[in-house]
Amino acid sequence: MLIGNVGRDPEIRYVDQGQAVARLTMATTERGYTLQNGTQVPDRTEWHNVILWRKLAEIVERYVHKGDKIYIEGRIHYASYDDKHGKRQYYTEIWADNMELLTPRQTTATGSVPSATTVPHATVSTTAASDQEDEKLPF
Repeated sequence: MLIGNVGRDPEIRYVDQGQAVARLTMATTERGYTLQNGTQVPDRTEWHNVILWRKLAEIVERYVHKGDKIYIEGRIHYASYDDKHGKRQYYTEIWADNMELLTPRQTTATGSVPSATTVPHATVSTTAASDQEDEKLPF
Protein backbone atom coordinates (compact mmCIF):
# COMPACT_ATOMS: atom_id res chain seq x y z
CA MET A 1 0.00 0.00 0.00
CA LEU A 2 1.42 3.35 -1.02
CA ILE A 3 0.21 6.93 -0.73
CA GLY A 4 2.13 9.49 -2.70
CA ASN A 5 2.28 12.01 -5.51
CA VAL A 6 2.53 11.31 -9.23
CA GLY A 7 5.94 12.46 -10.51
CA ARG A 8 5.02 13.08 -14.16
CA ASP A 9 2.04 12.58 -16.44
CA PRO A 10 1.37 8.84 -16.87
CA GLU A 11 2.45 7.02 -20.04
CA ILE A 12 -0.39 5.02 -21.62
CA ARG A 13 0.01 2.27 -24.20
CA TYR A 14 -2.42 -0.12 -25.79
CA VAL A 15 -1.34 -3.74 -26.30
CA ASP A 16 -2.98 -7.03 -27.34
CA GLN A 17 -6.43 -6.22 -28.69
CA GLY A 18 -6.54 -2.70 -27.27
CA GLN A 19 -5.77 -3.54 -23.66
CA ALA A 20 -4.61 -0.37 -21.86
CA VAL A 21 -1.41 -0.31 -19.79
CA ALA A 22 -0.40 2.76 -17.78
CA ARG A 23 3.02 3.46 -16.30
CA LEU A 24 3.57 6.19 -13.77
CA THR A 25 6.17 7.26 -11.26
CA MET A 26 5.09 7.92 -7.73
CA ALA A 27 6.96 9.61 -4.88
CA THR A 28 6.37 8.62 -1.27
CA THR A 29 7.91 10.64 1.52
CA GLU A 30 8.81 9.62 5.04
CA ARG A 31 8.68 12.79 7.09
CA GLY A 32 11.79 13.92 8.94
CA TYR A 33 11.96 14.20 12.70
CA THR A 34 14.19 15.31 15.57
CA LEU A 35 15.80 12.77 17.88
CA GLN A 36 15.77 13.31 21.65
CA ASN A 37 19.41 14.42 21.50
CA GLY A 38 18.48 17.18 19.00
CA THR A 39 19.76 15.46 15.86
CA GLN A 40 17.65 16.34 12.81
CA VAL A 41 16.65 13.44 10.54
CA PRO A 42 15.60 14.88 7.15
CA ASP A 43 12.63 13.86 4.98
CA ARG A 44 13.32 10.81 2.81
CA THR A 45 11.61 10.44 -0.55
CA GLU A 46 11.42 7.14 -2.43
CA TRP A 47 10.37 6.81 -6.09
CA HIS A 48 8.24 3.90 -7.31
CA ASN A 49 7.36 2.71 -10.81
CA VAL A 50 3.68 1.74 -10.90
CA ILE A 51 2.01 -0.33 -13.63
CA LEU A 52 -1.78 -0.34 -14.03
CA TRP A 53 -3.78 -2.52 -16.44
CA ARG A 54 -7.14 -2.47 -18.20
CA LYS A 55 -9.82 -0.25 -16.61
CA LEU A 56 -7.38 1.15 -14.05
CA ALA A 57 -5.12 2.28 -16.90
CA GLU A 58 -8.05 3.89 -18.71
CA ILE A 59 -9.01 5.80 -15.57
CA VAL A 60 -5.40 6.89 -15.08
CA GLU A 61 -5.33 8.12 -18.68
CA ARG A 62 -8.37 10.34 -18.12
CA TYR A 63 -7.96 11.57 -14.57
CA VAL A 64 -4.40 11.28 -13.22
CA HIS A 65 -1.81 13.99 -13.84
CA LYS A 66 1.57 15.08 -12.53
CA GLY A 67 1.34 16.15 -8.88
CA ASP A 68 -1.90 14.31 -8.08
CA LYS A 69 -2.03 12.43 -4.78
CA ILE A 70 -3.07 8.79 -5.14
CA TYR A 71 -3.35 5.63 -3.09
CA ILE A 72 -2.07 2.44 -4.72
CA GLU A 73 -2.56 -1.09 -3.49
CA GLY A 74 -0.68 -3.79 -5.35
CA ARG A 75 2.17 -6.25 -5.45
CA ILE A 76 5.88 -5.92 -5.98
CA HIS A 77 7.19 -7.25 -9.29
CA TYR A 78 10.93 -7.84 -9.76
CA ALA A 79 12.46 -8.28 -13.20
CA SER A 80 15.77 -8.05 -15.01
CA TYR A 81 17.18 -7.57 -18.48
CA ASP A 82 20.58 -7.50 -20.16
CA ASP A 83 21.64 -4.02 -21.26
CA LYS A 84 23.46 -3.26 -24.50
CA HIS A 85 26.80 -4.05 -22.83
CA GLY A 86 25.59 -7.48 -21.70
CA LYS A 87 25.36 -6.46 -18.05
CA ARG A 88 22.35 -7.71 -16.08
CA GLN A 89 20.09 -4.84 -14.91
CA TYR A 90 17.42 -5.27 -12.23
CA TYR A 91 14.30 -3.20 -11.65
CA THR A 92 11.28 -3.20 -9.36
CA GLU A 93 7.71 -2.21 -10.19
CA ILE A 94 4.45 -2.06 -8.31
CA TRP A 95 1.66 -3.81 -10.23
CA ALA A 96 -1.47 -2.06 -8.98
CA ASP A 97 -4.60 -3.99 -8.04
CA ASN A 98 -6.49 -1.03 -6.54
CA MET A 99 -6.22 2.72 -6.85
CA GLU A 100 -7.85 5.62 -5.06
CA LEU A 101 -7.69 9.19 -6.32
CA LEU A 102 -6.97 11.46 -3.35
CA THR A 103 -6.50 14.87 -4.97
CA PRO A 104 -9.67 16.93 -4.62
CA ARG A 105 -10.92 18.26 -7.94
CA GLN A 106 -11.49 21.96 -8.50
CA THR A 107 -14.91 23.37 -9.33
CA THR A 108 -15.59 26.19 -11.77
CA ALA A 109 -16.95 29.63 -10.84
CA THR A 110 -20.49 28.34 -11.43
CA GLY A 111 -19.94 25.59 -8.88
CA SER A 112 -20.02 22.81 -11.44
CA VAL A 113 -17.25 20.28 -11.89
CA PRO A 114 -15.57 20.30 -15.33
CA SER A 115 -16.52 16.93 -16.83
CA ALA A 116 -13.52 16.26 -19.07
CA THR A 117 -10.83 16.63 -16.44
CA THR A 118 -12.29 15.54 -13.14
CA VAL A 119 -13.59 12.52 -11.35
CA PRO A 120 -15.14 12.31 -7.88
CA HIS A 121 -13.19 10.77 -5.03
CA ALA A 122 -13.08 7.15 -6.14
CA THR A 123 -11.69 3.74 -5.41
CA VAL A 124 -11.13 1.38 -8.31
CA SER A 125 -10.16 -2.27 -8.28
CA THR A 126 -8.92 -4.33 -11.22
CA THR A 127 -11.00 -7.29 -10.12
CA ALA A 128 -14.19 -5.23 -10.00
CA ALA A 129 -13.29 -3.35 -13.16
CA SER A 130 -12.51 -6.45 -15.20
CA ASP A 131 -15.86 -7.97 -14.23
CA GLN A 132 -17.64 -4.89 -15.57
CA GLU A 133 -15.86 -4.41 -18.90
CA ASP A 134 -18.89 -2.93 -20.66
CA GLU A 135 -19.84 -0.46 -17.94
CA LYS A 136 -18.66 3.11 -17.67
CA LEU A 137 -16.56 4.23 -14.70
CA PRO A 138 -17.28 1.98 -11.70
CA PHE A 139 -18.01 4.84 -9.30
